[in-house]
Amino acid sequence: MAALIIRNGRVIDPASNVDRVADVLLSEGRVAQVGPGLSAAAAETFDASGLIVAPGFIDMHVHLREPGFEHAENIESGSRAAAAGGFTSVCCMPNTKPVNDSATVTSYIVERARRHAIVNVFPIGAITKGSAGEELSAIGAMKAAGAIAISDDGLPVMNARVMRRAMEFARSYDLPIIQHCEDLTLSAGGDMHEGAQSVRWGLRGIPAASEEVMVARDLILAQLTGARYHVAHISTRNSVAMVTHARSQGLPVTCEATPHHFTLADANMPPYDSDYKMKPPLRSACDRGAVVDGIVSGAVTAIATDHAPHPGSEKMQEFERCPFGIIGLETALALALEELVHPGKITLARMVELFTTGPESIVRLGRGSLAAGAPADVTIFSTDLEWTYDVNDSHSRSRNTPFHKKKFRGGPIATVVNGEIAWSRLSQPAPAR
Repeated sequence: MAALIIRNGRVIDPASNVDRVADVLLSEGRVAQVGPGLSAAAAETFDASGLIVAPGFIDMHVHLREPGFEHAENIESGSRAAAAGGFTSVCCMPNTKPVNDSATVTSYIVERARRHAIVNVFPIGAITKGSAGEELSAIGAMKAAGAIAISDDGLPVMNARVMRRAMEFARSYDLPIIQHCEDLTLSAGGDMHEGAQSVRWGLRGIPAASEEVMVARDLILAQLTGARYHVAHISTRNSVAMVTHARSQGLPVTCEATPHHFTLADANMPPYDSDYKMKPPLRSACDRGAVVDGIVSGAVTAIATDHAPHPGSEKMQEFERCPFGIIGLETALALALEELVHPGKITLARMVELFTTGPESIVRLGRGSLAAGAPADVTIFSTDLEWTYDVNDSHSRSRNTPFHKKKFRGGPIATVVNGEIAWSRLSQPAPAR
């Protein structure tokens, strides 16, 4: 494995408290050194002058759809989309077919990723068998096979007793438990946020309370069990307030925010446009502002995409019939720069933290740092590059995004995984189809 020197970039590594212009030397799949004027025999060189050089970005919430739904995405295409978005590691949710609720399925995903992924792929196991919410999965066996967390994402664990037991098992195996917070009895039949817009369009609403009731219940259970509890794709003002309070009390509670939830509100939705249908739904402007405030205050620990591919044959139906979810790997960094950094709401270092040490503190992959000896995963990006996102050039197999033809300032330039350039804007491979 040839050495690689990334020269003259602004190195921002929150894990090491580094923010300076320097070179980064990668050798044998590890970070060898960070400093000025580095050299190595026969090393490949990447000129990062004027660019930001950061630890490899981690997306702790993606749907790669394999096994079972490869028509929407597979591990190879999803990993290419991740690399094109600046992500070097992704954690894939278990709502596959079959559900990743056993060591057999976990091992299958690990092996498929080893053979076909160009970024690091870490599976998340299901909390319950078949994600049916009734009987716990083989949590210990899945961890031994490579699972780094447990979640029934896409479906909440409605039974409080089952959730308590899941938290107790998760704590005993030192795994985070990730919850899709939704009370299904409150959200049943809903298609978008419950508010003036849903009334105006005659669509059934999903109230903010459907998320908040579940967050409240689970925080009580987290206090009871001591489990590491994580709220996925947080979207409401009261949810952010409750997580903020729990963290102030010292509970091991975290949450993530998605770019679409801190960028868009229900008022931004074109009528009946399925590319704006996701779950949780786009909330009110007040809720969106609260998510941004949570990022600024530190209540939000990570940015995650909830990359949820669906083929056009499914998305291009009536709004009430089409599935929830959008793709997001290739636009996440640009949206964070546009919404958070350029307006001065957070610093570049804080943004890098949200993509690196933040998710790393939750899922504990042993990554997210440029310290000597760390895995040689690096994200190189620009804060000034002007470009337009064309979903037809996406590496994903799906095209369901509200950001098609959006113009951005800043975005990924190159992605280095295990010391090798997996993707570069200067020499992009043909998009997967």
